[in-house]
Parts: sequence; structure tokens; C-alpha cells
Amino acid sequence: MRYVDGYVLPVPKKSMAIYRRIALKAGKIWREHGALEYRECVGDDLDVKGLTPFPRRIRLKRGETVVFSWIVFTSRAHRDRVNARVMKDKRLAGSMDPKTMPFDVKRMVYGGFRILVDL
Repeated sequence: MRYVDGYVLPVPKKSMAIYRRIALKAGKIWREHGALEYRECVGDDLDVKGLTPFPRRIRLKRGETVVFSWIVFTSRAHRDRVNARVMKDKRLAGSMDPKTMPFDVKRMVYGGFRILVDL
């Protein structure tokens, strides 16, 4: 069964172009190293009534939006191998420093997931 890394993070709207450039580069590199899919989605319908919306969960600030992303792998072991190669890839070195990222890394939510239903 496939395995998914997922994350949600706040990105200042004024930094979306920078974030998109980093995401395009990162996505190509993850795919080169074996990821099956790489998706980055920007919030559109975030004013949810009656549930806990993403903006409240990650303490969205004025001028920010939510990015919801996932990367698909064949298995957890495959994910571990691919991520190890990606983290050593020199093309990403400059964009992996938390101090220079165009979002607040401390408010990023991340985890690895086994797929429960795949239709």
C-alpha cells in the first residue's frame, strides 16, 4: 500500500510567488528521486462553519493563507530512502534553511501516513 507525507503550513500571501518557485523546484527533485506524486495546494474555501478550519488550527495571521501538500511513495521504506536522497541534494541546500523560508516553519504541521482507503 502506498505511503503519504502530508503537511499544512501558513504562507504570507505576499510570499506565494517565492513559495511556488521553491515548491516547483522541490517537487521536481522529489520526483527525480522517486516520489510518485507531489502536490502543493493553496487555500481557497477556508471559512468552514461547525468544524475546526485549517486557519484556526495553524493560527493563521492576517495576510497569510494555508498551503496543504502531500507527497506519495510506494511504502514507508521507499519514503525514507527518497527523503534521505532529497535531503542530501545540493540543489535544495539553499532553500532548506528555516531562517530563509518564506513561511513560519514552527507553525508547519507534518506527518507520514499509511493509506486507509484508496479508491
